Amino acid sequence: MKLTEHFSLEELTRTDHRSLDNSPDPAALANLHRLAVFLEQVRAALGNRVVVINSAYRSKAVNDAVGSKDTSQHRLGCAADIRVPGMTPDAVVRAVRASGLAYDQLIKEFDAWTHISIPNLPAKPRKMALIIDKQGTRLFPADPTGLAAV
Repeated sequence: MKLTEHFSLEELTRTDHRSLDNSPDPAALANLHRLAVFLEQVRAALGNRVVVINSAYRSKAVNDAVGSKDTSQHRLGCAADIRVPGMTPDAVVRAVRASGLAYDQLIKEFDAWTHISIPNLPAKPRKMALIIDKQGTRLFPADPTGLAAV
C-alpha cells in the first residue's frame, strides 16, 4: 500500500526476520502515515534524492530480535533508519538540521546510516541531533569544526 508518492507501507514494515509478524497496530499505522509524509519532506530537503529505508516500524518481536530497547521510536512507527545514496550520514544530519524540518531525533549511527524520527503525538519535536558509535552516544556538533556543542 502506497502511503505517499515515494514511500509504501511495505518498505516501512520490511524486516529480515520474515518469520516474525511485523504488522502495525492502528496507532502505529497512523504514525507510519505521518512518518512517510515527513520522509517526503526530508527527500525534498535533500534535493529530491532517493531515501532508502533500512528499517522503520518494528513489532515487539522484531524489535527484540534486533536487540533494540522497548522505548525505541521504531516500535511506535515514528522512526526510520535511512541511507541516501551519494550522501554520508554526516551530510544527511547536517542538511536536515539546516532545513528547519520538525524532526524529533537525528542520529548518525556508526557512520553507516541516519536514524530520523518524528514525535509521537501530542509530543513536540525535540530536535535532538546525536552521534552513536563505538565511542558511545554524544551530541552532534553544531559546526563543521566540531568545537561547538548543540
